[in-house]
Amino acid sequence: MSSNQTKLEELKKRILFTFLLLVVYRLAAQIPVPGVNGSAIQAYFNEGGGGIFDLINTFSGGAFKRFSVLALGIMPYITTSIIFSLLGEVIPQIAELQEDADGHKKIQKWTRYATVILCCVQGYGMAAVFESFKSPGGVPVIPEPGMLFRLTAMITLAAGTMFLLWLGERITEFGLENGVSLIIFAGIAVELPSEIIRNLTLYRNGELQGMTVLIMLAVIVVSFYVVAFIERSFRSVPVQYAKKVVHNRVYGGTQSLPMRVDTGGVMPPILASSLLAAPTTFASFVAADSAIKPYLDTIVQSLYPGKLLFNIFFALLIIYMTYFYAPIQFKTKKIAEMLQKNNAFIPGIRPGAKTKEYLDFLLNRLTFFGALFLVVICISPTLITGEQTRFGGTSMLILVSVSIRVMMNIQSFMFSDQYENAHKSKGKYNGSNRRF
Repeated sequence: MSSNQTKLEELKKRILFTFLLLVVYRLAAQIPVPGVNGSAIQAYFNEGGGGIFDLINTFSGGAFKRFSVLALGIMPYITTSIIFSLLGEVIPQIAELQEDADGHKKIQKWTRYATVILCCVQGYGMAAVFESFKSPGGVPVIPEPGMLFRLTAMITLAAGTMFLLWLGERITEFGLENGVSLIIFAGIAVELPSEIIRNLTLYRNGELQGMTVLIMLAVIVVSFYVVAFIERSFRSVPVQYAKKVVHNRVYGGTQSLPMRVDTGGVMPPILASSLLAAPTTFASFVAADSAIKPYLDTIVQSLYPGKLLFNIFFALLIIYMTYFYAPIQFKTKKIAEMLQKNNAFIPGIRPGAKTKEYLDFLLNRLTFFGALFLVVICISPTLITGEQTRFGGTSMLILVSVSIRVMMNIQSFMFSDQYENAHKSKGKYNGSNRRF
C-alpha cells in the first residue's frame, strides 16, 4: 500500500472515530436526570416558558430543556479553564507552571477538580430551579422535589459534564479537531433541523411572511460568507532570521508571523452570553412572594435576547471580553522572547521590549477590528430578522469557525505526508540512499 493510501485510510479512521463519539454524545443527551417528568418539562418549554433559557439550551444541544444528564454541557470546564488562564496572568507561580510540561499537567488536574466543584454548585442550583417549574396544566416538572432529588441531580449533572470532557479529550487525541469545540459545534448543529421546521410551520400558518423568510436566508448566507472570510484573515508581520549554512544549504532569511484578525475567536460571545444568562438564573432562586421579585422579573424581561437592553449589554461585554481574551491567546511577551532566542527580529524594531511593544500595538489594532466584527456578526442578524429565530450570530460564528478549522486540519493532515516524502527524497533521512 502506498503512503498516500495509508494516509487516506488513517484519515478515514479519524473521521469515523470522531463521528462515533459525537453519536455517543447525542445519545447521552437524550437521557433525563432521574426524577424528572419528561412530558411535563416538554409542555412547560413548548408553551414559551423557556425565555432566555433558549440561549443556554442552544449551547447544550437541547439537553437543557430535557433536563438531560448533559444539561450543563461543557461550559463549566471552559469557565474554569479561562479562570486558570487569567490567574496565570496575575500569579507568577501559576504562570511558571503553565510554561513547564509537568506544571501544565498539574494545571489541567486542578482545572478538572475545579470543574467538578463548579458542576456541583450549578447542578444543585439547576435542580432547585426546575423544582419550581410546572406545565400549563399545573403538573410539576419534578414530581418529588426535595434534598434527595437535588443531591441526585447534582451528582448526575457533574458526572455528565466530566463524561463530556472525557469524550472531548478522546476526540482531540484521535479525531480531527479540538474535542470541546466539536462538542459545542454538534450541540448547535443538531438543533438546526428543528429550527428550520419551526420556521416553515410559522410560514405555512401565515405567522411568518415570505419576504421575512427571504431576508432571513439572505442574512444567513451573507453572515456565513463574512465569518468565513474574517476567520481566515490575518496580518502578516515580517520576521528576519539570521542566515546560516547547513549541508551546503542556506537557512533563515525573511519569514512571516501571522496574527489573526479575530484573535479572540468564538470565546468572547460565548462568555458574554453566559454572563447575560446569570440574572435569569439568580432571579429563579428568588421566592415568588419576595419584594424584589417584580424588579428582577422586569430586568429579566429587558435582557431577553433581541431586546434593546440585551443588545447593548451584549455588545459591551463582547468588546470587553475580546480585549480581555485576545492577549491570552496571543502572548506578545512570550513571542518576543522566542524571536530573540532564535536570533530573529522584526525589520525596523529592536529585539526584546521594543518588539513586545510593537506586537502589543498591532494586537490592539487587530482586537479593535475583531471586536467590531464580533459585535456586528452577533447582533445584526437579530436586528434584521427580529426574534424570528433562536439562532443568532453567535451560533453561526461557532458553526463556521469550527467547520473551517476542521477543513484546515484535514488539509494539513494530507499535505504533511507530501512534505515528508519531499523531505525524504532529498536525502535528509538515514538509509541506503542517503546523501550525507
